[in-house]
Amino acid sequence: MLTITLRLLPLAVLVLASALPAAEMSQKRQHFDQRAKHRQTLDYLLYLPEGYRENTRKKWPLILFLHGMGERGTNLNLVKVHGPPKLLEGITNLPFVVVSPQCPLGQWWDAATLDALLEKIVRKERIDTRRVYLTGLSMGGFGSWELAMKFPDRFAAVAPICGGGNPVYPAGYTKRQAAVLKEIPFWAFHGAKDTTVPLSESQRMVDALKKFGCDVKFTIYPDAGHDSWTETYNNPELYEWFLRHEKQR
Repeated sequence: MLTITLRLLPLAVLVLASALPAAEMSQKRQHFDQRAKHRQTLDYLLYLPEGYRENTRKKWPLILFLHGMGERGTNLNLVKVHGPPKLLEGITNLPFVVVSPQCPLGQWWDAATLDALLEKIVRKERIDTRRVYLTGLSMGGFGSWELAMKFPDRFAAVAPICGGGNPVYPAGYTKRQAAVLKEIPFWAFHGAKDTTVPLSESQRMVDALKKFGCDVKFTIYPDAGHDSWTETYNNPELYEWFLRHEKQR
């Protein structure tokens, strides 16, 4: 059972950051170097949940978080400005491994590089591959849609925030890829007053995936602008929703 409560911070059921030694609870800087058709490198934050080191037989669910355009660069502290990395500066009992890469300045999220990073994490850490979850905001919302479309085998659930993508991408799927995609639940979020990324960007992805046969939820915040992520990531229902889903194949 998920025991965290995130809607109001600080929260009675959260274990405060001071409850564990700093080495146990901190997000660690990591480096990833992919050499394929072209070389790409990523620095990333890695959070290992409370109890990870003690329980060496347990496999853990994983959240991959993709930040927005403003957090690109070489300063990993920028990744902690929004989303799960921000929350993890104040709590220690989020029951997921959390991987938060930083996109290099002037670049966009590359799906192949992110997939290779996930493969590295799965090999290195004790990850339950049936429970790998994906979320991102703004540019990371676009990255989440693309990564899920290109590598549907990876994810048990996906939550893109104020992003968009290519709604016709599944048209080129094999029968197996189509079947896998249809098993992934999506929960999209967007602010109705967003002038940076129009609401229509999420709407067309939601409409296309529903037509394709996917399970899609869509939350629209009627008074929110581009920041539709703060309320989303502070809501415990998102993390509970993740944990209700696991891959069946």
